[in-house]
Amino acid sequence: MSMAAARADAAELLNASYDVARAVYQDLNLAFIADWKQKTGESLTIDQSHGGSSKQARAVIDGLEADVVSMNNPLDIDAIAKAGLLPLDWQARLPNHSSPSWSPILFIVRKGNPKNIRDWDDLIKPGVQIIIPNPKTSGNGRYSYLAAWQYARSKPGGSDDTAIVFEQKLFANVPVLDTGGRGATTTFAQRELGDVLLTFENEVSLIRGEFGADKFRVVIPSLTVRADNPIALVDKVAAKKNTTKAAQAYLQFHYTRAAQEIFAKNGLRPIDAAVLKAHAAEFPAVNVFDVDQAFGGWPKAQADHFADGASFDKIIAAAHR
Repeated sequence: MSMAAARADAAELLNASYDVARAVYQDLNLAFIADWKQKTGESLTIDQSHGGSSKQARAVIDGLEADVVSMNNPLDIDAIAKAGLLPLDWQARLPNHSSPSWSPILFIVRKGNPKNIRDWDDLIKPGVQIIIPNPKTSGNGRYSYLAAWQYARSKPGGSDDTAIVFEQKLFANVPVLDTGGRGATTTFAQRELGDVLLTFENEVSLIRGEFGADKFRVVIPSLTVRADNPIALVDKVAAKKNTTKAAQAYLQFHYTRAAQEIFAKNGLRPIDAAVLKAHAAEFPAVNVFDVDQAFGGWPKAQADHFADGASFDKIIAAAHR
């Protein structure tokens, strides 16, 4: 059989994923393909599509034929569900609300931390440039925005009103809003713009590996946000492509010990307690909140902060007035 014929016979999955998940899926996909071959005797290929999470959700809604999606917040998968491509109760179909890993938002600063950035208050000082992706298009950006908001209103005397002022000062220090986390990393590490990058913890090892381990250091703020990474079958696409069985097995594989080790290796915090304990030295303690407890869930956070004309639009307008 020719290579082309063999590929034609192989099942093909497309995983539409968020911007900074490239490395983890390079490893996880190879592991699942080998596992699937060993268990079924069938060949399989898995293609990836990466971008800002909200842009990816929109692409799937608009016709990108992804069998599965792996995002960094449930809101984007909810949007795909509301478009009729999968059930609204998709989070109930897999463990931990269909999230096999998570990551906090941390700060990355340059060698020597020349601006002496230690916590959120340092980000609003005059002369500090912050690199953060656009909260309208990036889950990374939304999480960073909400972490800043919660920090500001958790301070003594803090409130939503003081949080608005804090966000205005923060975004006044943002010189450019990239559409996704990977673009923000490129702006910070390759273009060397900005004093601090707000990003997911798993991006830290990627930046050090790609741009030099000695060029950057990590700052853990006193309070940050837990970002769970949900996954889901896109039922209508998988049914159309006759890939449902393989796609479901692929999603379930995310919860195996092998996959949880791959998450840990790539800087994502696994939900398997034993795997997390085995990698405790690689994951420092963080003081985290989640969006449900602090903001009443993602639908409410979206309506209050990121919908057209909501808080973020007003803050960005005031910040650059």
